[in-house]
Amino acid sequence: MEHSNRLKNLPPQFFASLVKKVAKAVNEGRDIINLGQGNPDQPTPPHIVSALQEAAADPITHKYSPFRGIDELKEAAADFYMKEYGVTVDPSTEVAILFGTKTGLVELPMCLMNEGDLMLLPDPGYPDYLSGAVLADVEYKTFPLLEENQFLPNYNDLSDEVKDHAKLLYLNYPNNPTGAVADHTFFEQTVQMAKKHNIVILHDFAYGAIGFDHQKPVSFLEIEGAKDVGIEMYTLSKTYNMAGWRVGFAVGNPVIVEALNLIQDHLYVSLFPAVQKAAAAALTGDQQCVKDLVARYESRRNTLISSCRKIGWDVSAPSGSFFAWLPVPDEYTSEEFSDYLLEHADVAVAPGNGFGTYGEGYIRVGLLVDEKRIQEAVDRIGKLGLFSTKDKLSLKE
Repeated sequence: MEHSNRLKNLPPQFFASLVKKVAKAVNEGRDIINLGQGNPDQPTPPHIVSALQEAAADPITHKYSPFRGIDELKEAAADFYMKEYGVTVDPSTEVAILFGTKTGLVELPMCLMNEGDLMLLPDPGYPDYLSGAVLADVEYKTFPLLEENQFLPNYNDLSDEVKDHAKLLYLNYPNNPTGAVADHTFFEQTVQMAKKHNIVILHDFAYGAIGFDHQKPVSFLEIEGAKDVGIEMYTLSKTYNMAGWRVGFAVGNPVIVEALNLIQDHLYVSLFPAVQKAAAAALTGDQQCVKDLVARYESRRNTLISSCRKIGWDVSAPSGSFFAWLPVPDEYTSEEFSDYLLEHADVAVAPGNGFGTYGEGYIRVGLLVDEKRIQEAVDRIGKLGLFSTKDKLSLKE
């Protein structure tokens, strides 16, 4: 038996290689500080866990869920968007419940595109965006996110021919991996461009709660006309430390939402009702836990950036997400530098080239260990002398 061509053509799982390298080092008994992961390190808030426990004890949740999810969660998502962003959402037609937003991100090209259609993807970007293009058997073209443009795309760099041909475009702010954020002006330009060229916009709002320096990240749906051209996907994984719960939702254009609901009618019978009820409790409950979490990440960010600058590493502070995007010394590729840090400092980071061609020259560092370990990781790197003006270590050493 052979795997299908679709499976054969899937891109290699970038993080699998990193996990393997880290696991090998740990198995050797080394004290690895893992800054390469994207898995939240804090537990789910207790009131959400309690809501799950209570719901799971109710036999009604042991039955199949309605195909398109329970009304309670869809209404909670709509209420959340009104409360947080002032956006009106119809829970009956403008919300699709997802098995985590990764599922929706991969499904969407299959919902809206035909073989040979073109989608546009950010570079650097979340690697699994490519999986959706391959499984849908569509073409894709990447657009660069450059530091000189605050890691925002410049739509003028895309030809009118490309924009006229494209059917779907993915965005993600606060951004993984760069930590950049987008403002109202950028999203207004996006809506204008999408309407002119008839492109559907998917905004991956996975880190929507995590903005620093008193700046709340902007929802794409806050922009007038955004629902005419696209949707936004919101996961509970990051906002409420619910990564393993696999629950999120899409909101926005009702035609696109119906397409997601339709494909999921054939793939699933929605997710465990008790998880949906707990997710509704998270969205409608006290949000102090979110404020505390963001403050924790900001404090970790500040420790990382100040520590890096003390050892002579010229870095910029991320404005959102729980990642920092740090430049690699000139004499290294991103993968060489990542391997060097793991081998000589017992510090694991994610090489930027795993996120795309324009990720070369950077590493991604997660703010997902405590400040003491972040400080220790940078101290270990500092002892290598890589950023001192005197006696720089070379790769051959």
